[in-house]
Amino acid sequence: MSENVKRTKKLTLVSLVLMIFTSVYGFNNMPRSFYIMGYAAIPWYILSGIAFFIPFAFMMAEFGTAFKNEKGGIYLWMSLSVGPKFAFMATFMWYSSYVVWMVNVASGIWIPISNAIFGKDTTQTWALFGITGLTGPKMLGILAVLWIIFVTYMSTKGLESIKKFTSVGGTAVAAVNVLLFVGAILVLIGNHGKFAQPVVGLSSFMKSPDLASSGGMFSAFSFIVFAIFAYGGIEVVGGLVDETENPEKTFPKGIVISAAVISIGYSLGIFLVGIFTNWTTVMNIKSVNLGNASYVVMGNLGYALGQAFGASNATSLAMSHGIARFFGFSMFLTLAGAFFALMFSPLKQIIEGTPPKLWPGKMAEMKDGMPKNAMWVQAAIVCIMIVLIAFGGSSMKKFFVILVSMTNVAMTLPYMFIAYAFIPFKKNTDIIKPFEMFKTYKSAVIWTIVVMFTVGFANFFSILQPALVGDFKTTIWSIAGPVFFALVAWLMYRSYERKYINK
Repeated sequence: MSENVKRTKKLTLVSLVLMIFTSVYGFNNMPRSFYIMGYAAIPWYILSGIAFFIPFAFMMAEFGTAFKNEKGGIYLWMSLSVGPKFAFMATFMWYSSYVVWMVNVASGIWIPISNAIFGKDTTQTWALFGITGLTGPKMLGILAVLWIIFVTYMSTKGLESIKKFTSVGGTAVAAVNVLLFVGAILVLIGNHGKFAQPVVGLSSFMKSPDLASSGGMFSAFSFIVFAIFAYGGIEVVGGLVDETENPEKTFPKGIVISAAVISIGYSLGIFLVGIFTNWTTVMNIKSVNLGNASYVVMGNLGYALGQAFGASNATSLAMSHGIARFFGFSMFLTLAGAFFALMFSPLKQIIEGTPPKLWPGKMAEMKDGMPKNAMWVQAAIVCIMIVLIAFGGSSMKKFFVILVSMTNVAMTLPYMFIAYAFIPFKKNTDIIKPFEMFKTYKSAVIWTIVVMFTVGFANFFSILQPALVGDFKTTIWSIAGPVFFALVAWLMYRSYERKYINK
């Protein structure tokens, strides 16, 4: 009887949509997008949803059902479809994107801490022991290194209580989403329908209010990679097919509905930010950067709510600090929980999915279910990258531009390799495919080209655009991460071939 009960507990259309939404949707993407492009970010989210999110999710679904009984995740998918060398190179780049993510978040996690304590971002004034030379990016770099060492040490101990951070943080961020939507509507009512950021015809949705970004289409094209990054996390979708009721009908509907809900959710969220946030007076300030844009927006929501309903300036500021504190505490719990999980889970997946002899020394050795030796090597690499960027001579604003650009490029480039593997996967008739969204080989090829072109096009302009305006440092760092890890992967596999495969 218990077996029958388990078989009936399948994902319905509603639960499938909610699960995909939870995996993909990220609150920070909306305030950051408004900071970069204003209302002009909205069309790019819709375009990226059509040209990337929906077809790529269907590809992941076909991969997931075909290899549902195999371990190894995306490495196995690509290995059986293209070959082990290609699979390792692509999977290692996918893993490296999480290393770059750690570099970014380890430096940025101090901003929510500052908001939780002070009600605003004060990190630009922090100094180590009062030393004036160790402020801004350098100070955050030192704190980030200490954070990496602390998280690595605690993770190797297998701290179970960290799960509570994730659940509490997830609940708090869900409340923040509700606060944004309800708060924006209340401000609109209180201001009698007047928008803080005026909508001036179609031009508001075509051109960024940032003069540095509105000089041409290059910056707009480069923003596509940011939108694609916002849709990241759909790799997990493939594993949900077998858990879905009547997957042939329910799963395609779930993907389309999820894409529509997430695209509309992002677009609506960006639009709502404009109701209570004027780009020029709130976002176009020297102290605002990609690291703290979300906290500035949420703090401004509190202030706008007070002003809309006739509160005094002091009361409005108190509301601003209150919401900023709540948001900062929520984001810290969420990022801390994610950090403890991502410190070992991607590394563990790639080590368990690949041949142990691929890894030098004792890196593939598992202790207490975790690759402890590899985790410390990973920590050392992350710390070195943090120090190089933090002490490379940048303002706080440029510091976070470099970090976010590196993360966006590193986390979206592997999608090109995964998508490419879909063509030989469809061509191989020996692979049993229980679920097929792309009914013909020709349609699979066309949509693969669309996805690869979208990701490649976006990354090309994302990397090139900073150099065109004289910002060569951001361009170099955006390229350096993926190139370095691709070279490491190639050298590791070459050594493995010489020692074991060729013999």
